[in-house]
Amino acid sequence: MGVVVLGACAVWSLVTAAAHDGRPEGVLLAVLAVAAGYAAGRICGSLLPVAAPCAGALAGLGLTVGRPHLSAGPEIVAPLGQEGATAALLTLAAGAACCAAWSATAPALRLALRALAAGTAVTAAALGSVAGFLACTAVLLCSLAAGRMRRRGLGLAGLALSAALVTGLTWAVAGNAMPDGLEVSLEGQLTQHRLGLWHDALHMARQEAGLGVGPGRFGELSTTATQTLLSDGKPHSAPLQQAAEQGLVGVALLATVFCWVLYALWRTRRPTPVALTAGAALTALAAIACVGNALSFTTVSAGAGLLAGLATARPFAQEPPGHEKDVRPRGDRLTS
Repeated sequence: MGVVVLGACAVWSLVTAAAHDGRPEGVLLAVLAVAAGYAAGRICGSLLPVAAPCAGALAGLGLTVGRPHLSAGPEIVAPLGQEGATAALLTLAAGAACCAAWSATAPALRLALRALAAGTAVTAAALGSVAGFLACTAVLLCSLAAGRMRRRGLGLAGLALSAALVTGLTWAVAGNAMPDGLEVSLEGQLTQHRLGLWHDALHMARQEAGLGVGPGRFGELSTTATQTLLSDGKPHSAPLQQAAEQGLVGVALLATVFCWVLYALWRTRRPTPVALTAGAALTALAAIACVGNALSFTTVSAGAGLLAGLATARPFAQEPPGHEKDVRPRGDRLTS
């Protein structure tokens, strides 16, 4: 199913690019990064169910601290610049550390890994990433609460609903459908420049609802982007960018990718806390991507695929050949 969904994303980007002389390289690179990260996560998670996510968490933390500028593009002042990628990487690192904690059996190791997740939130605060701090804290709290949940299906459904609400709120802000007082408050948080980009993206989506304006063409058609000296040519919202550049089909494919990941987490044989922790981290990433350009960074796309792969891997040490056991709660097994 994952191959079909990611393949459809790649094919549709080529179709829309051919229709409007677009540049699908960025989309194809993102699809390749997710696929490669997912495959690597499945392999490493099967061999090293504790060490692999721990190494992933340390790598994400080290990459964020050691290389704050994650791309070679123009450096844009906050909140548009690298803040989205920083928050996303730290969120994925916190999720990986919490998954490793639930996979560990030694109490001391489990406590150390949760301390690593808490340290990731502190690092986000030290770097000035408010979104990263809130997201990491939310992932840590959701991971602790996941240990008391008996049915992962309800938890994953709640995560899907949360992602849908954030996407709907972003769309409503872009369409000026919010109350005046709330819109003024959001404008102060998001900046007028970003709202201008969102308005341009929604206008393009309405004009070209079928195929969009073509991948990579938002920057040259957006009035707000062309009037900015330092612009990366993106609307800083993944669903709005998909709608503007690849039409409603592109938005549907993006939503399908997220639903596929949640479905894979529901079907995984890993313990429920691992599945819900990974789902919480990926949902937080989706929320960040709704209001930022996090998915424009290859490291973030690869990290998301890696975390999903780690959480859906089948550890060889726990599942001898011919003796696989479905560890999902009984209620979820009956509904599958």
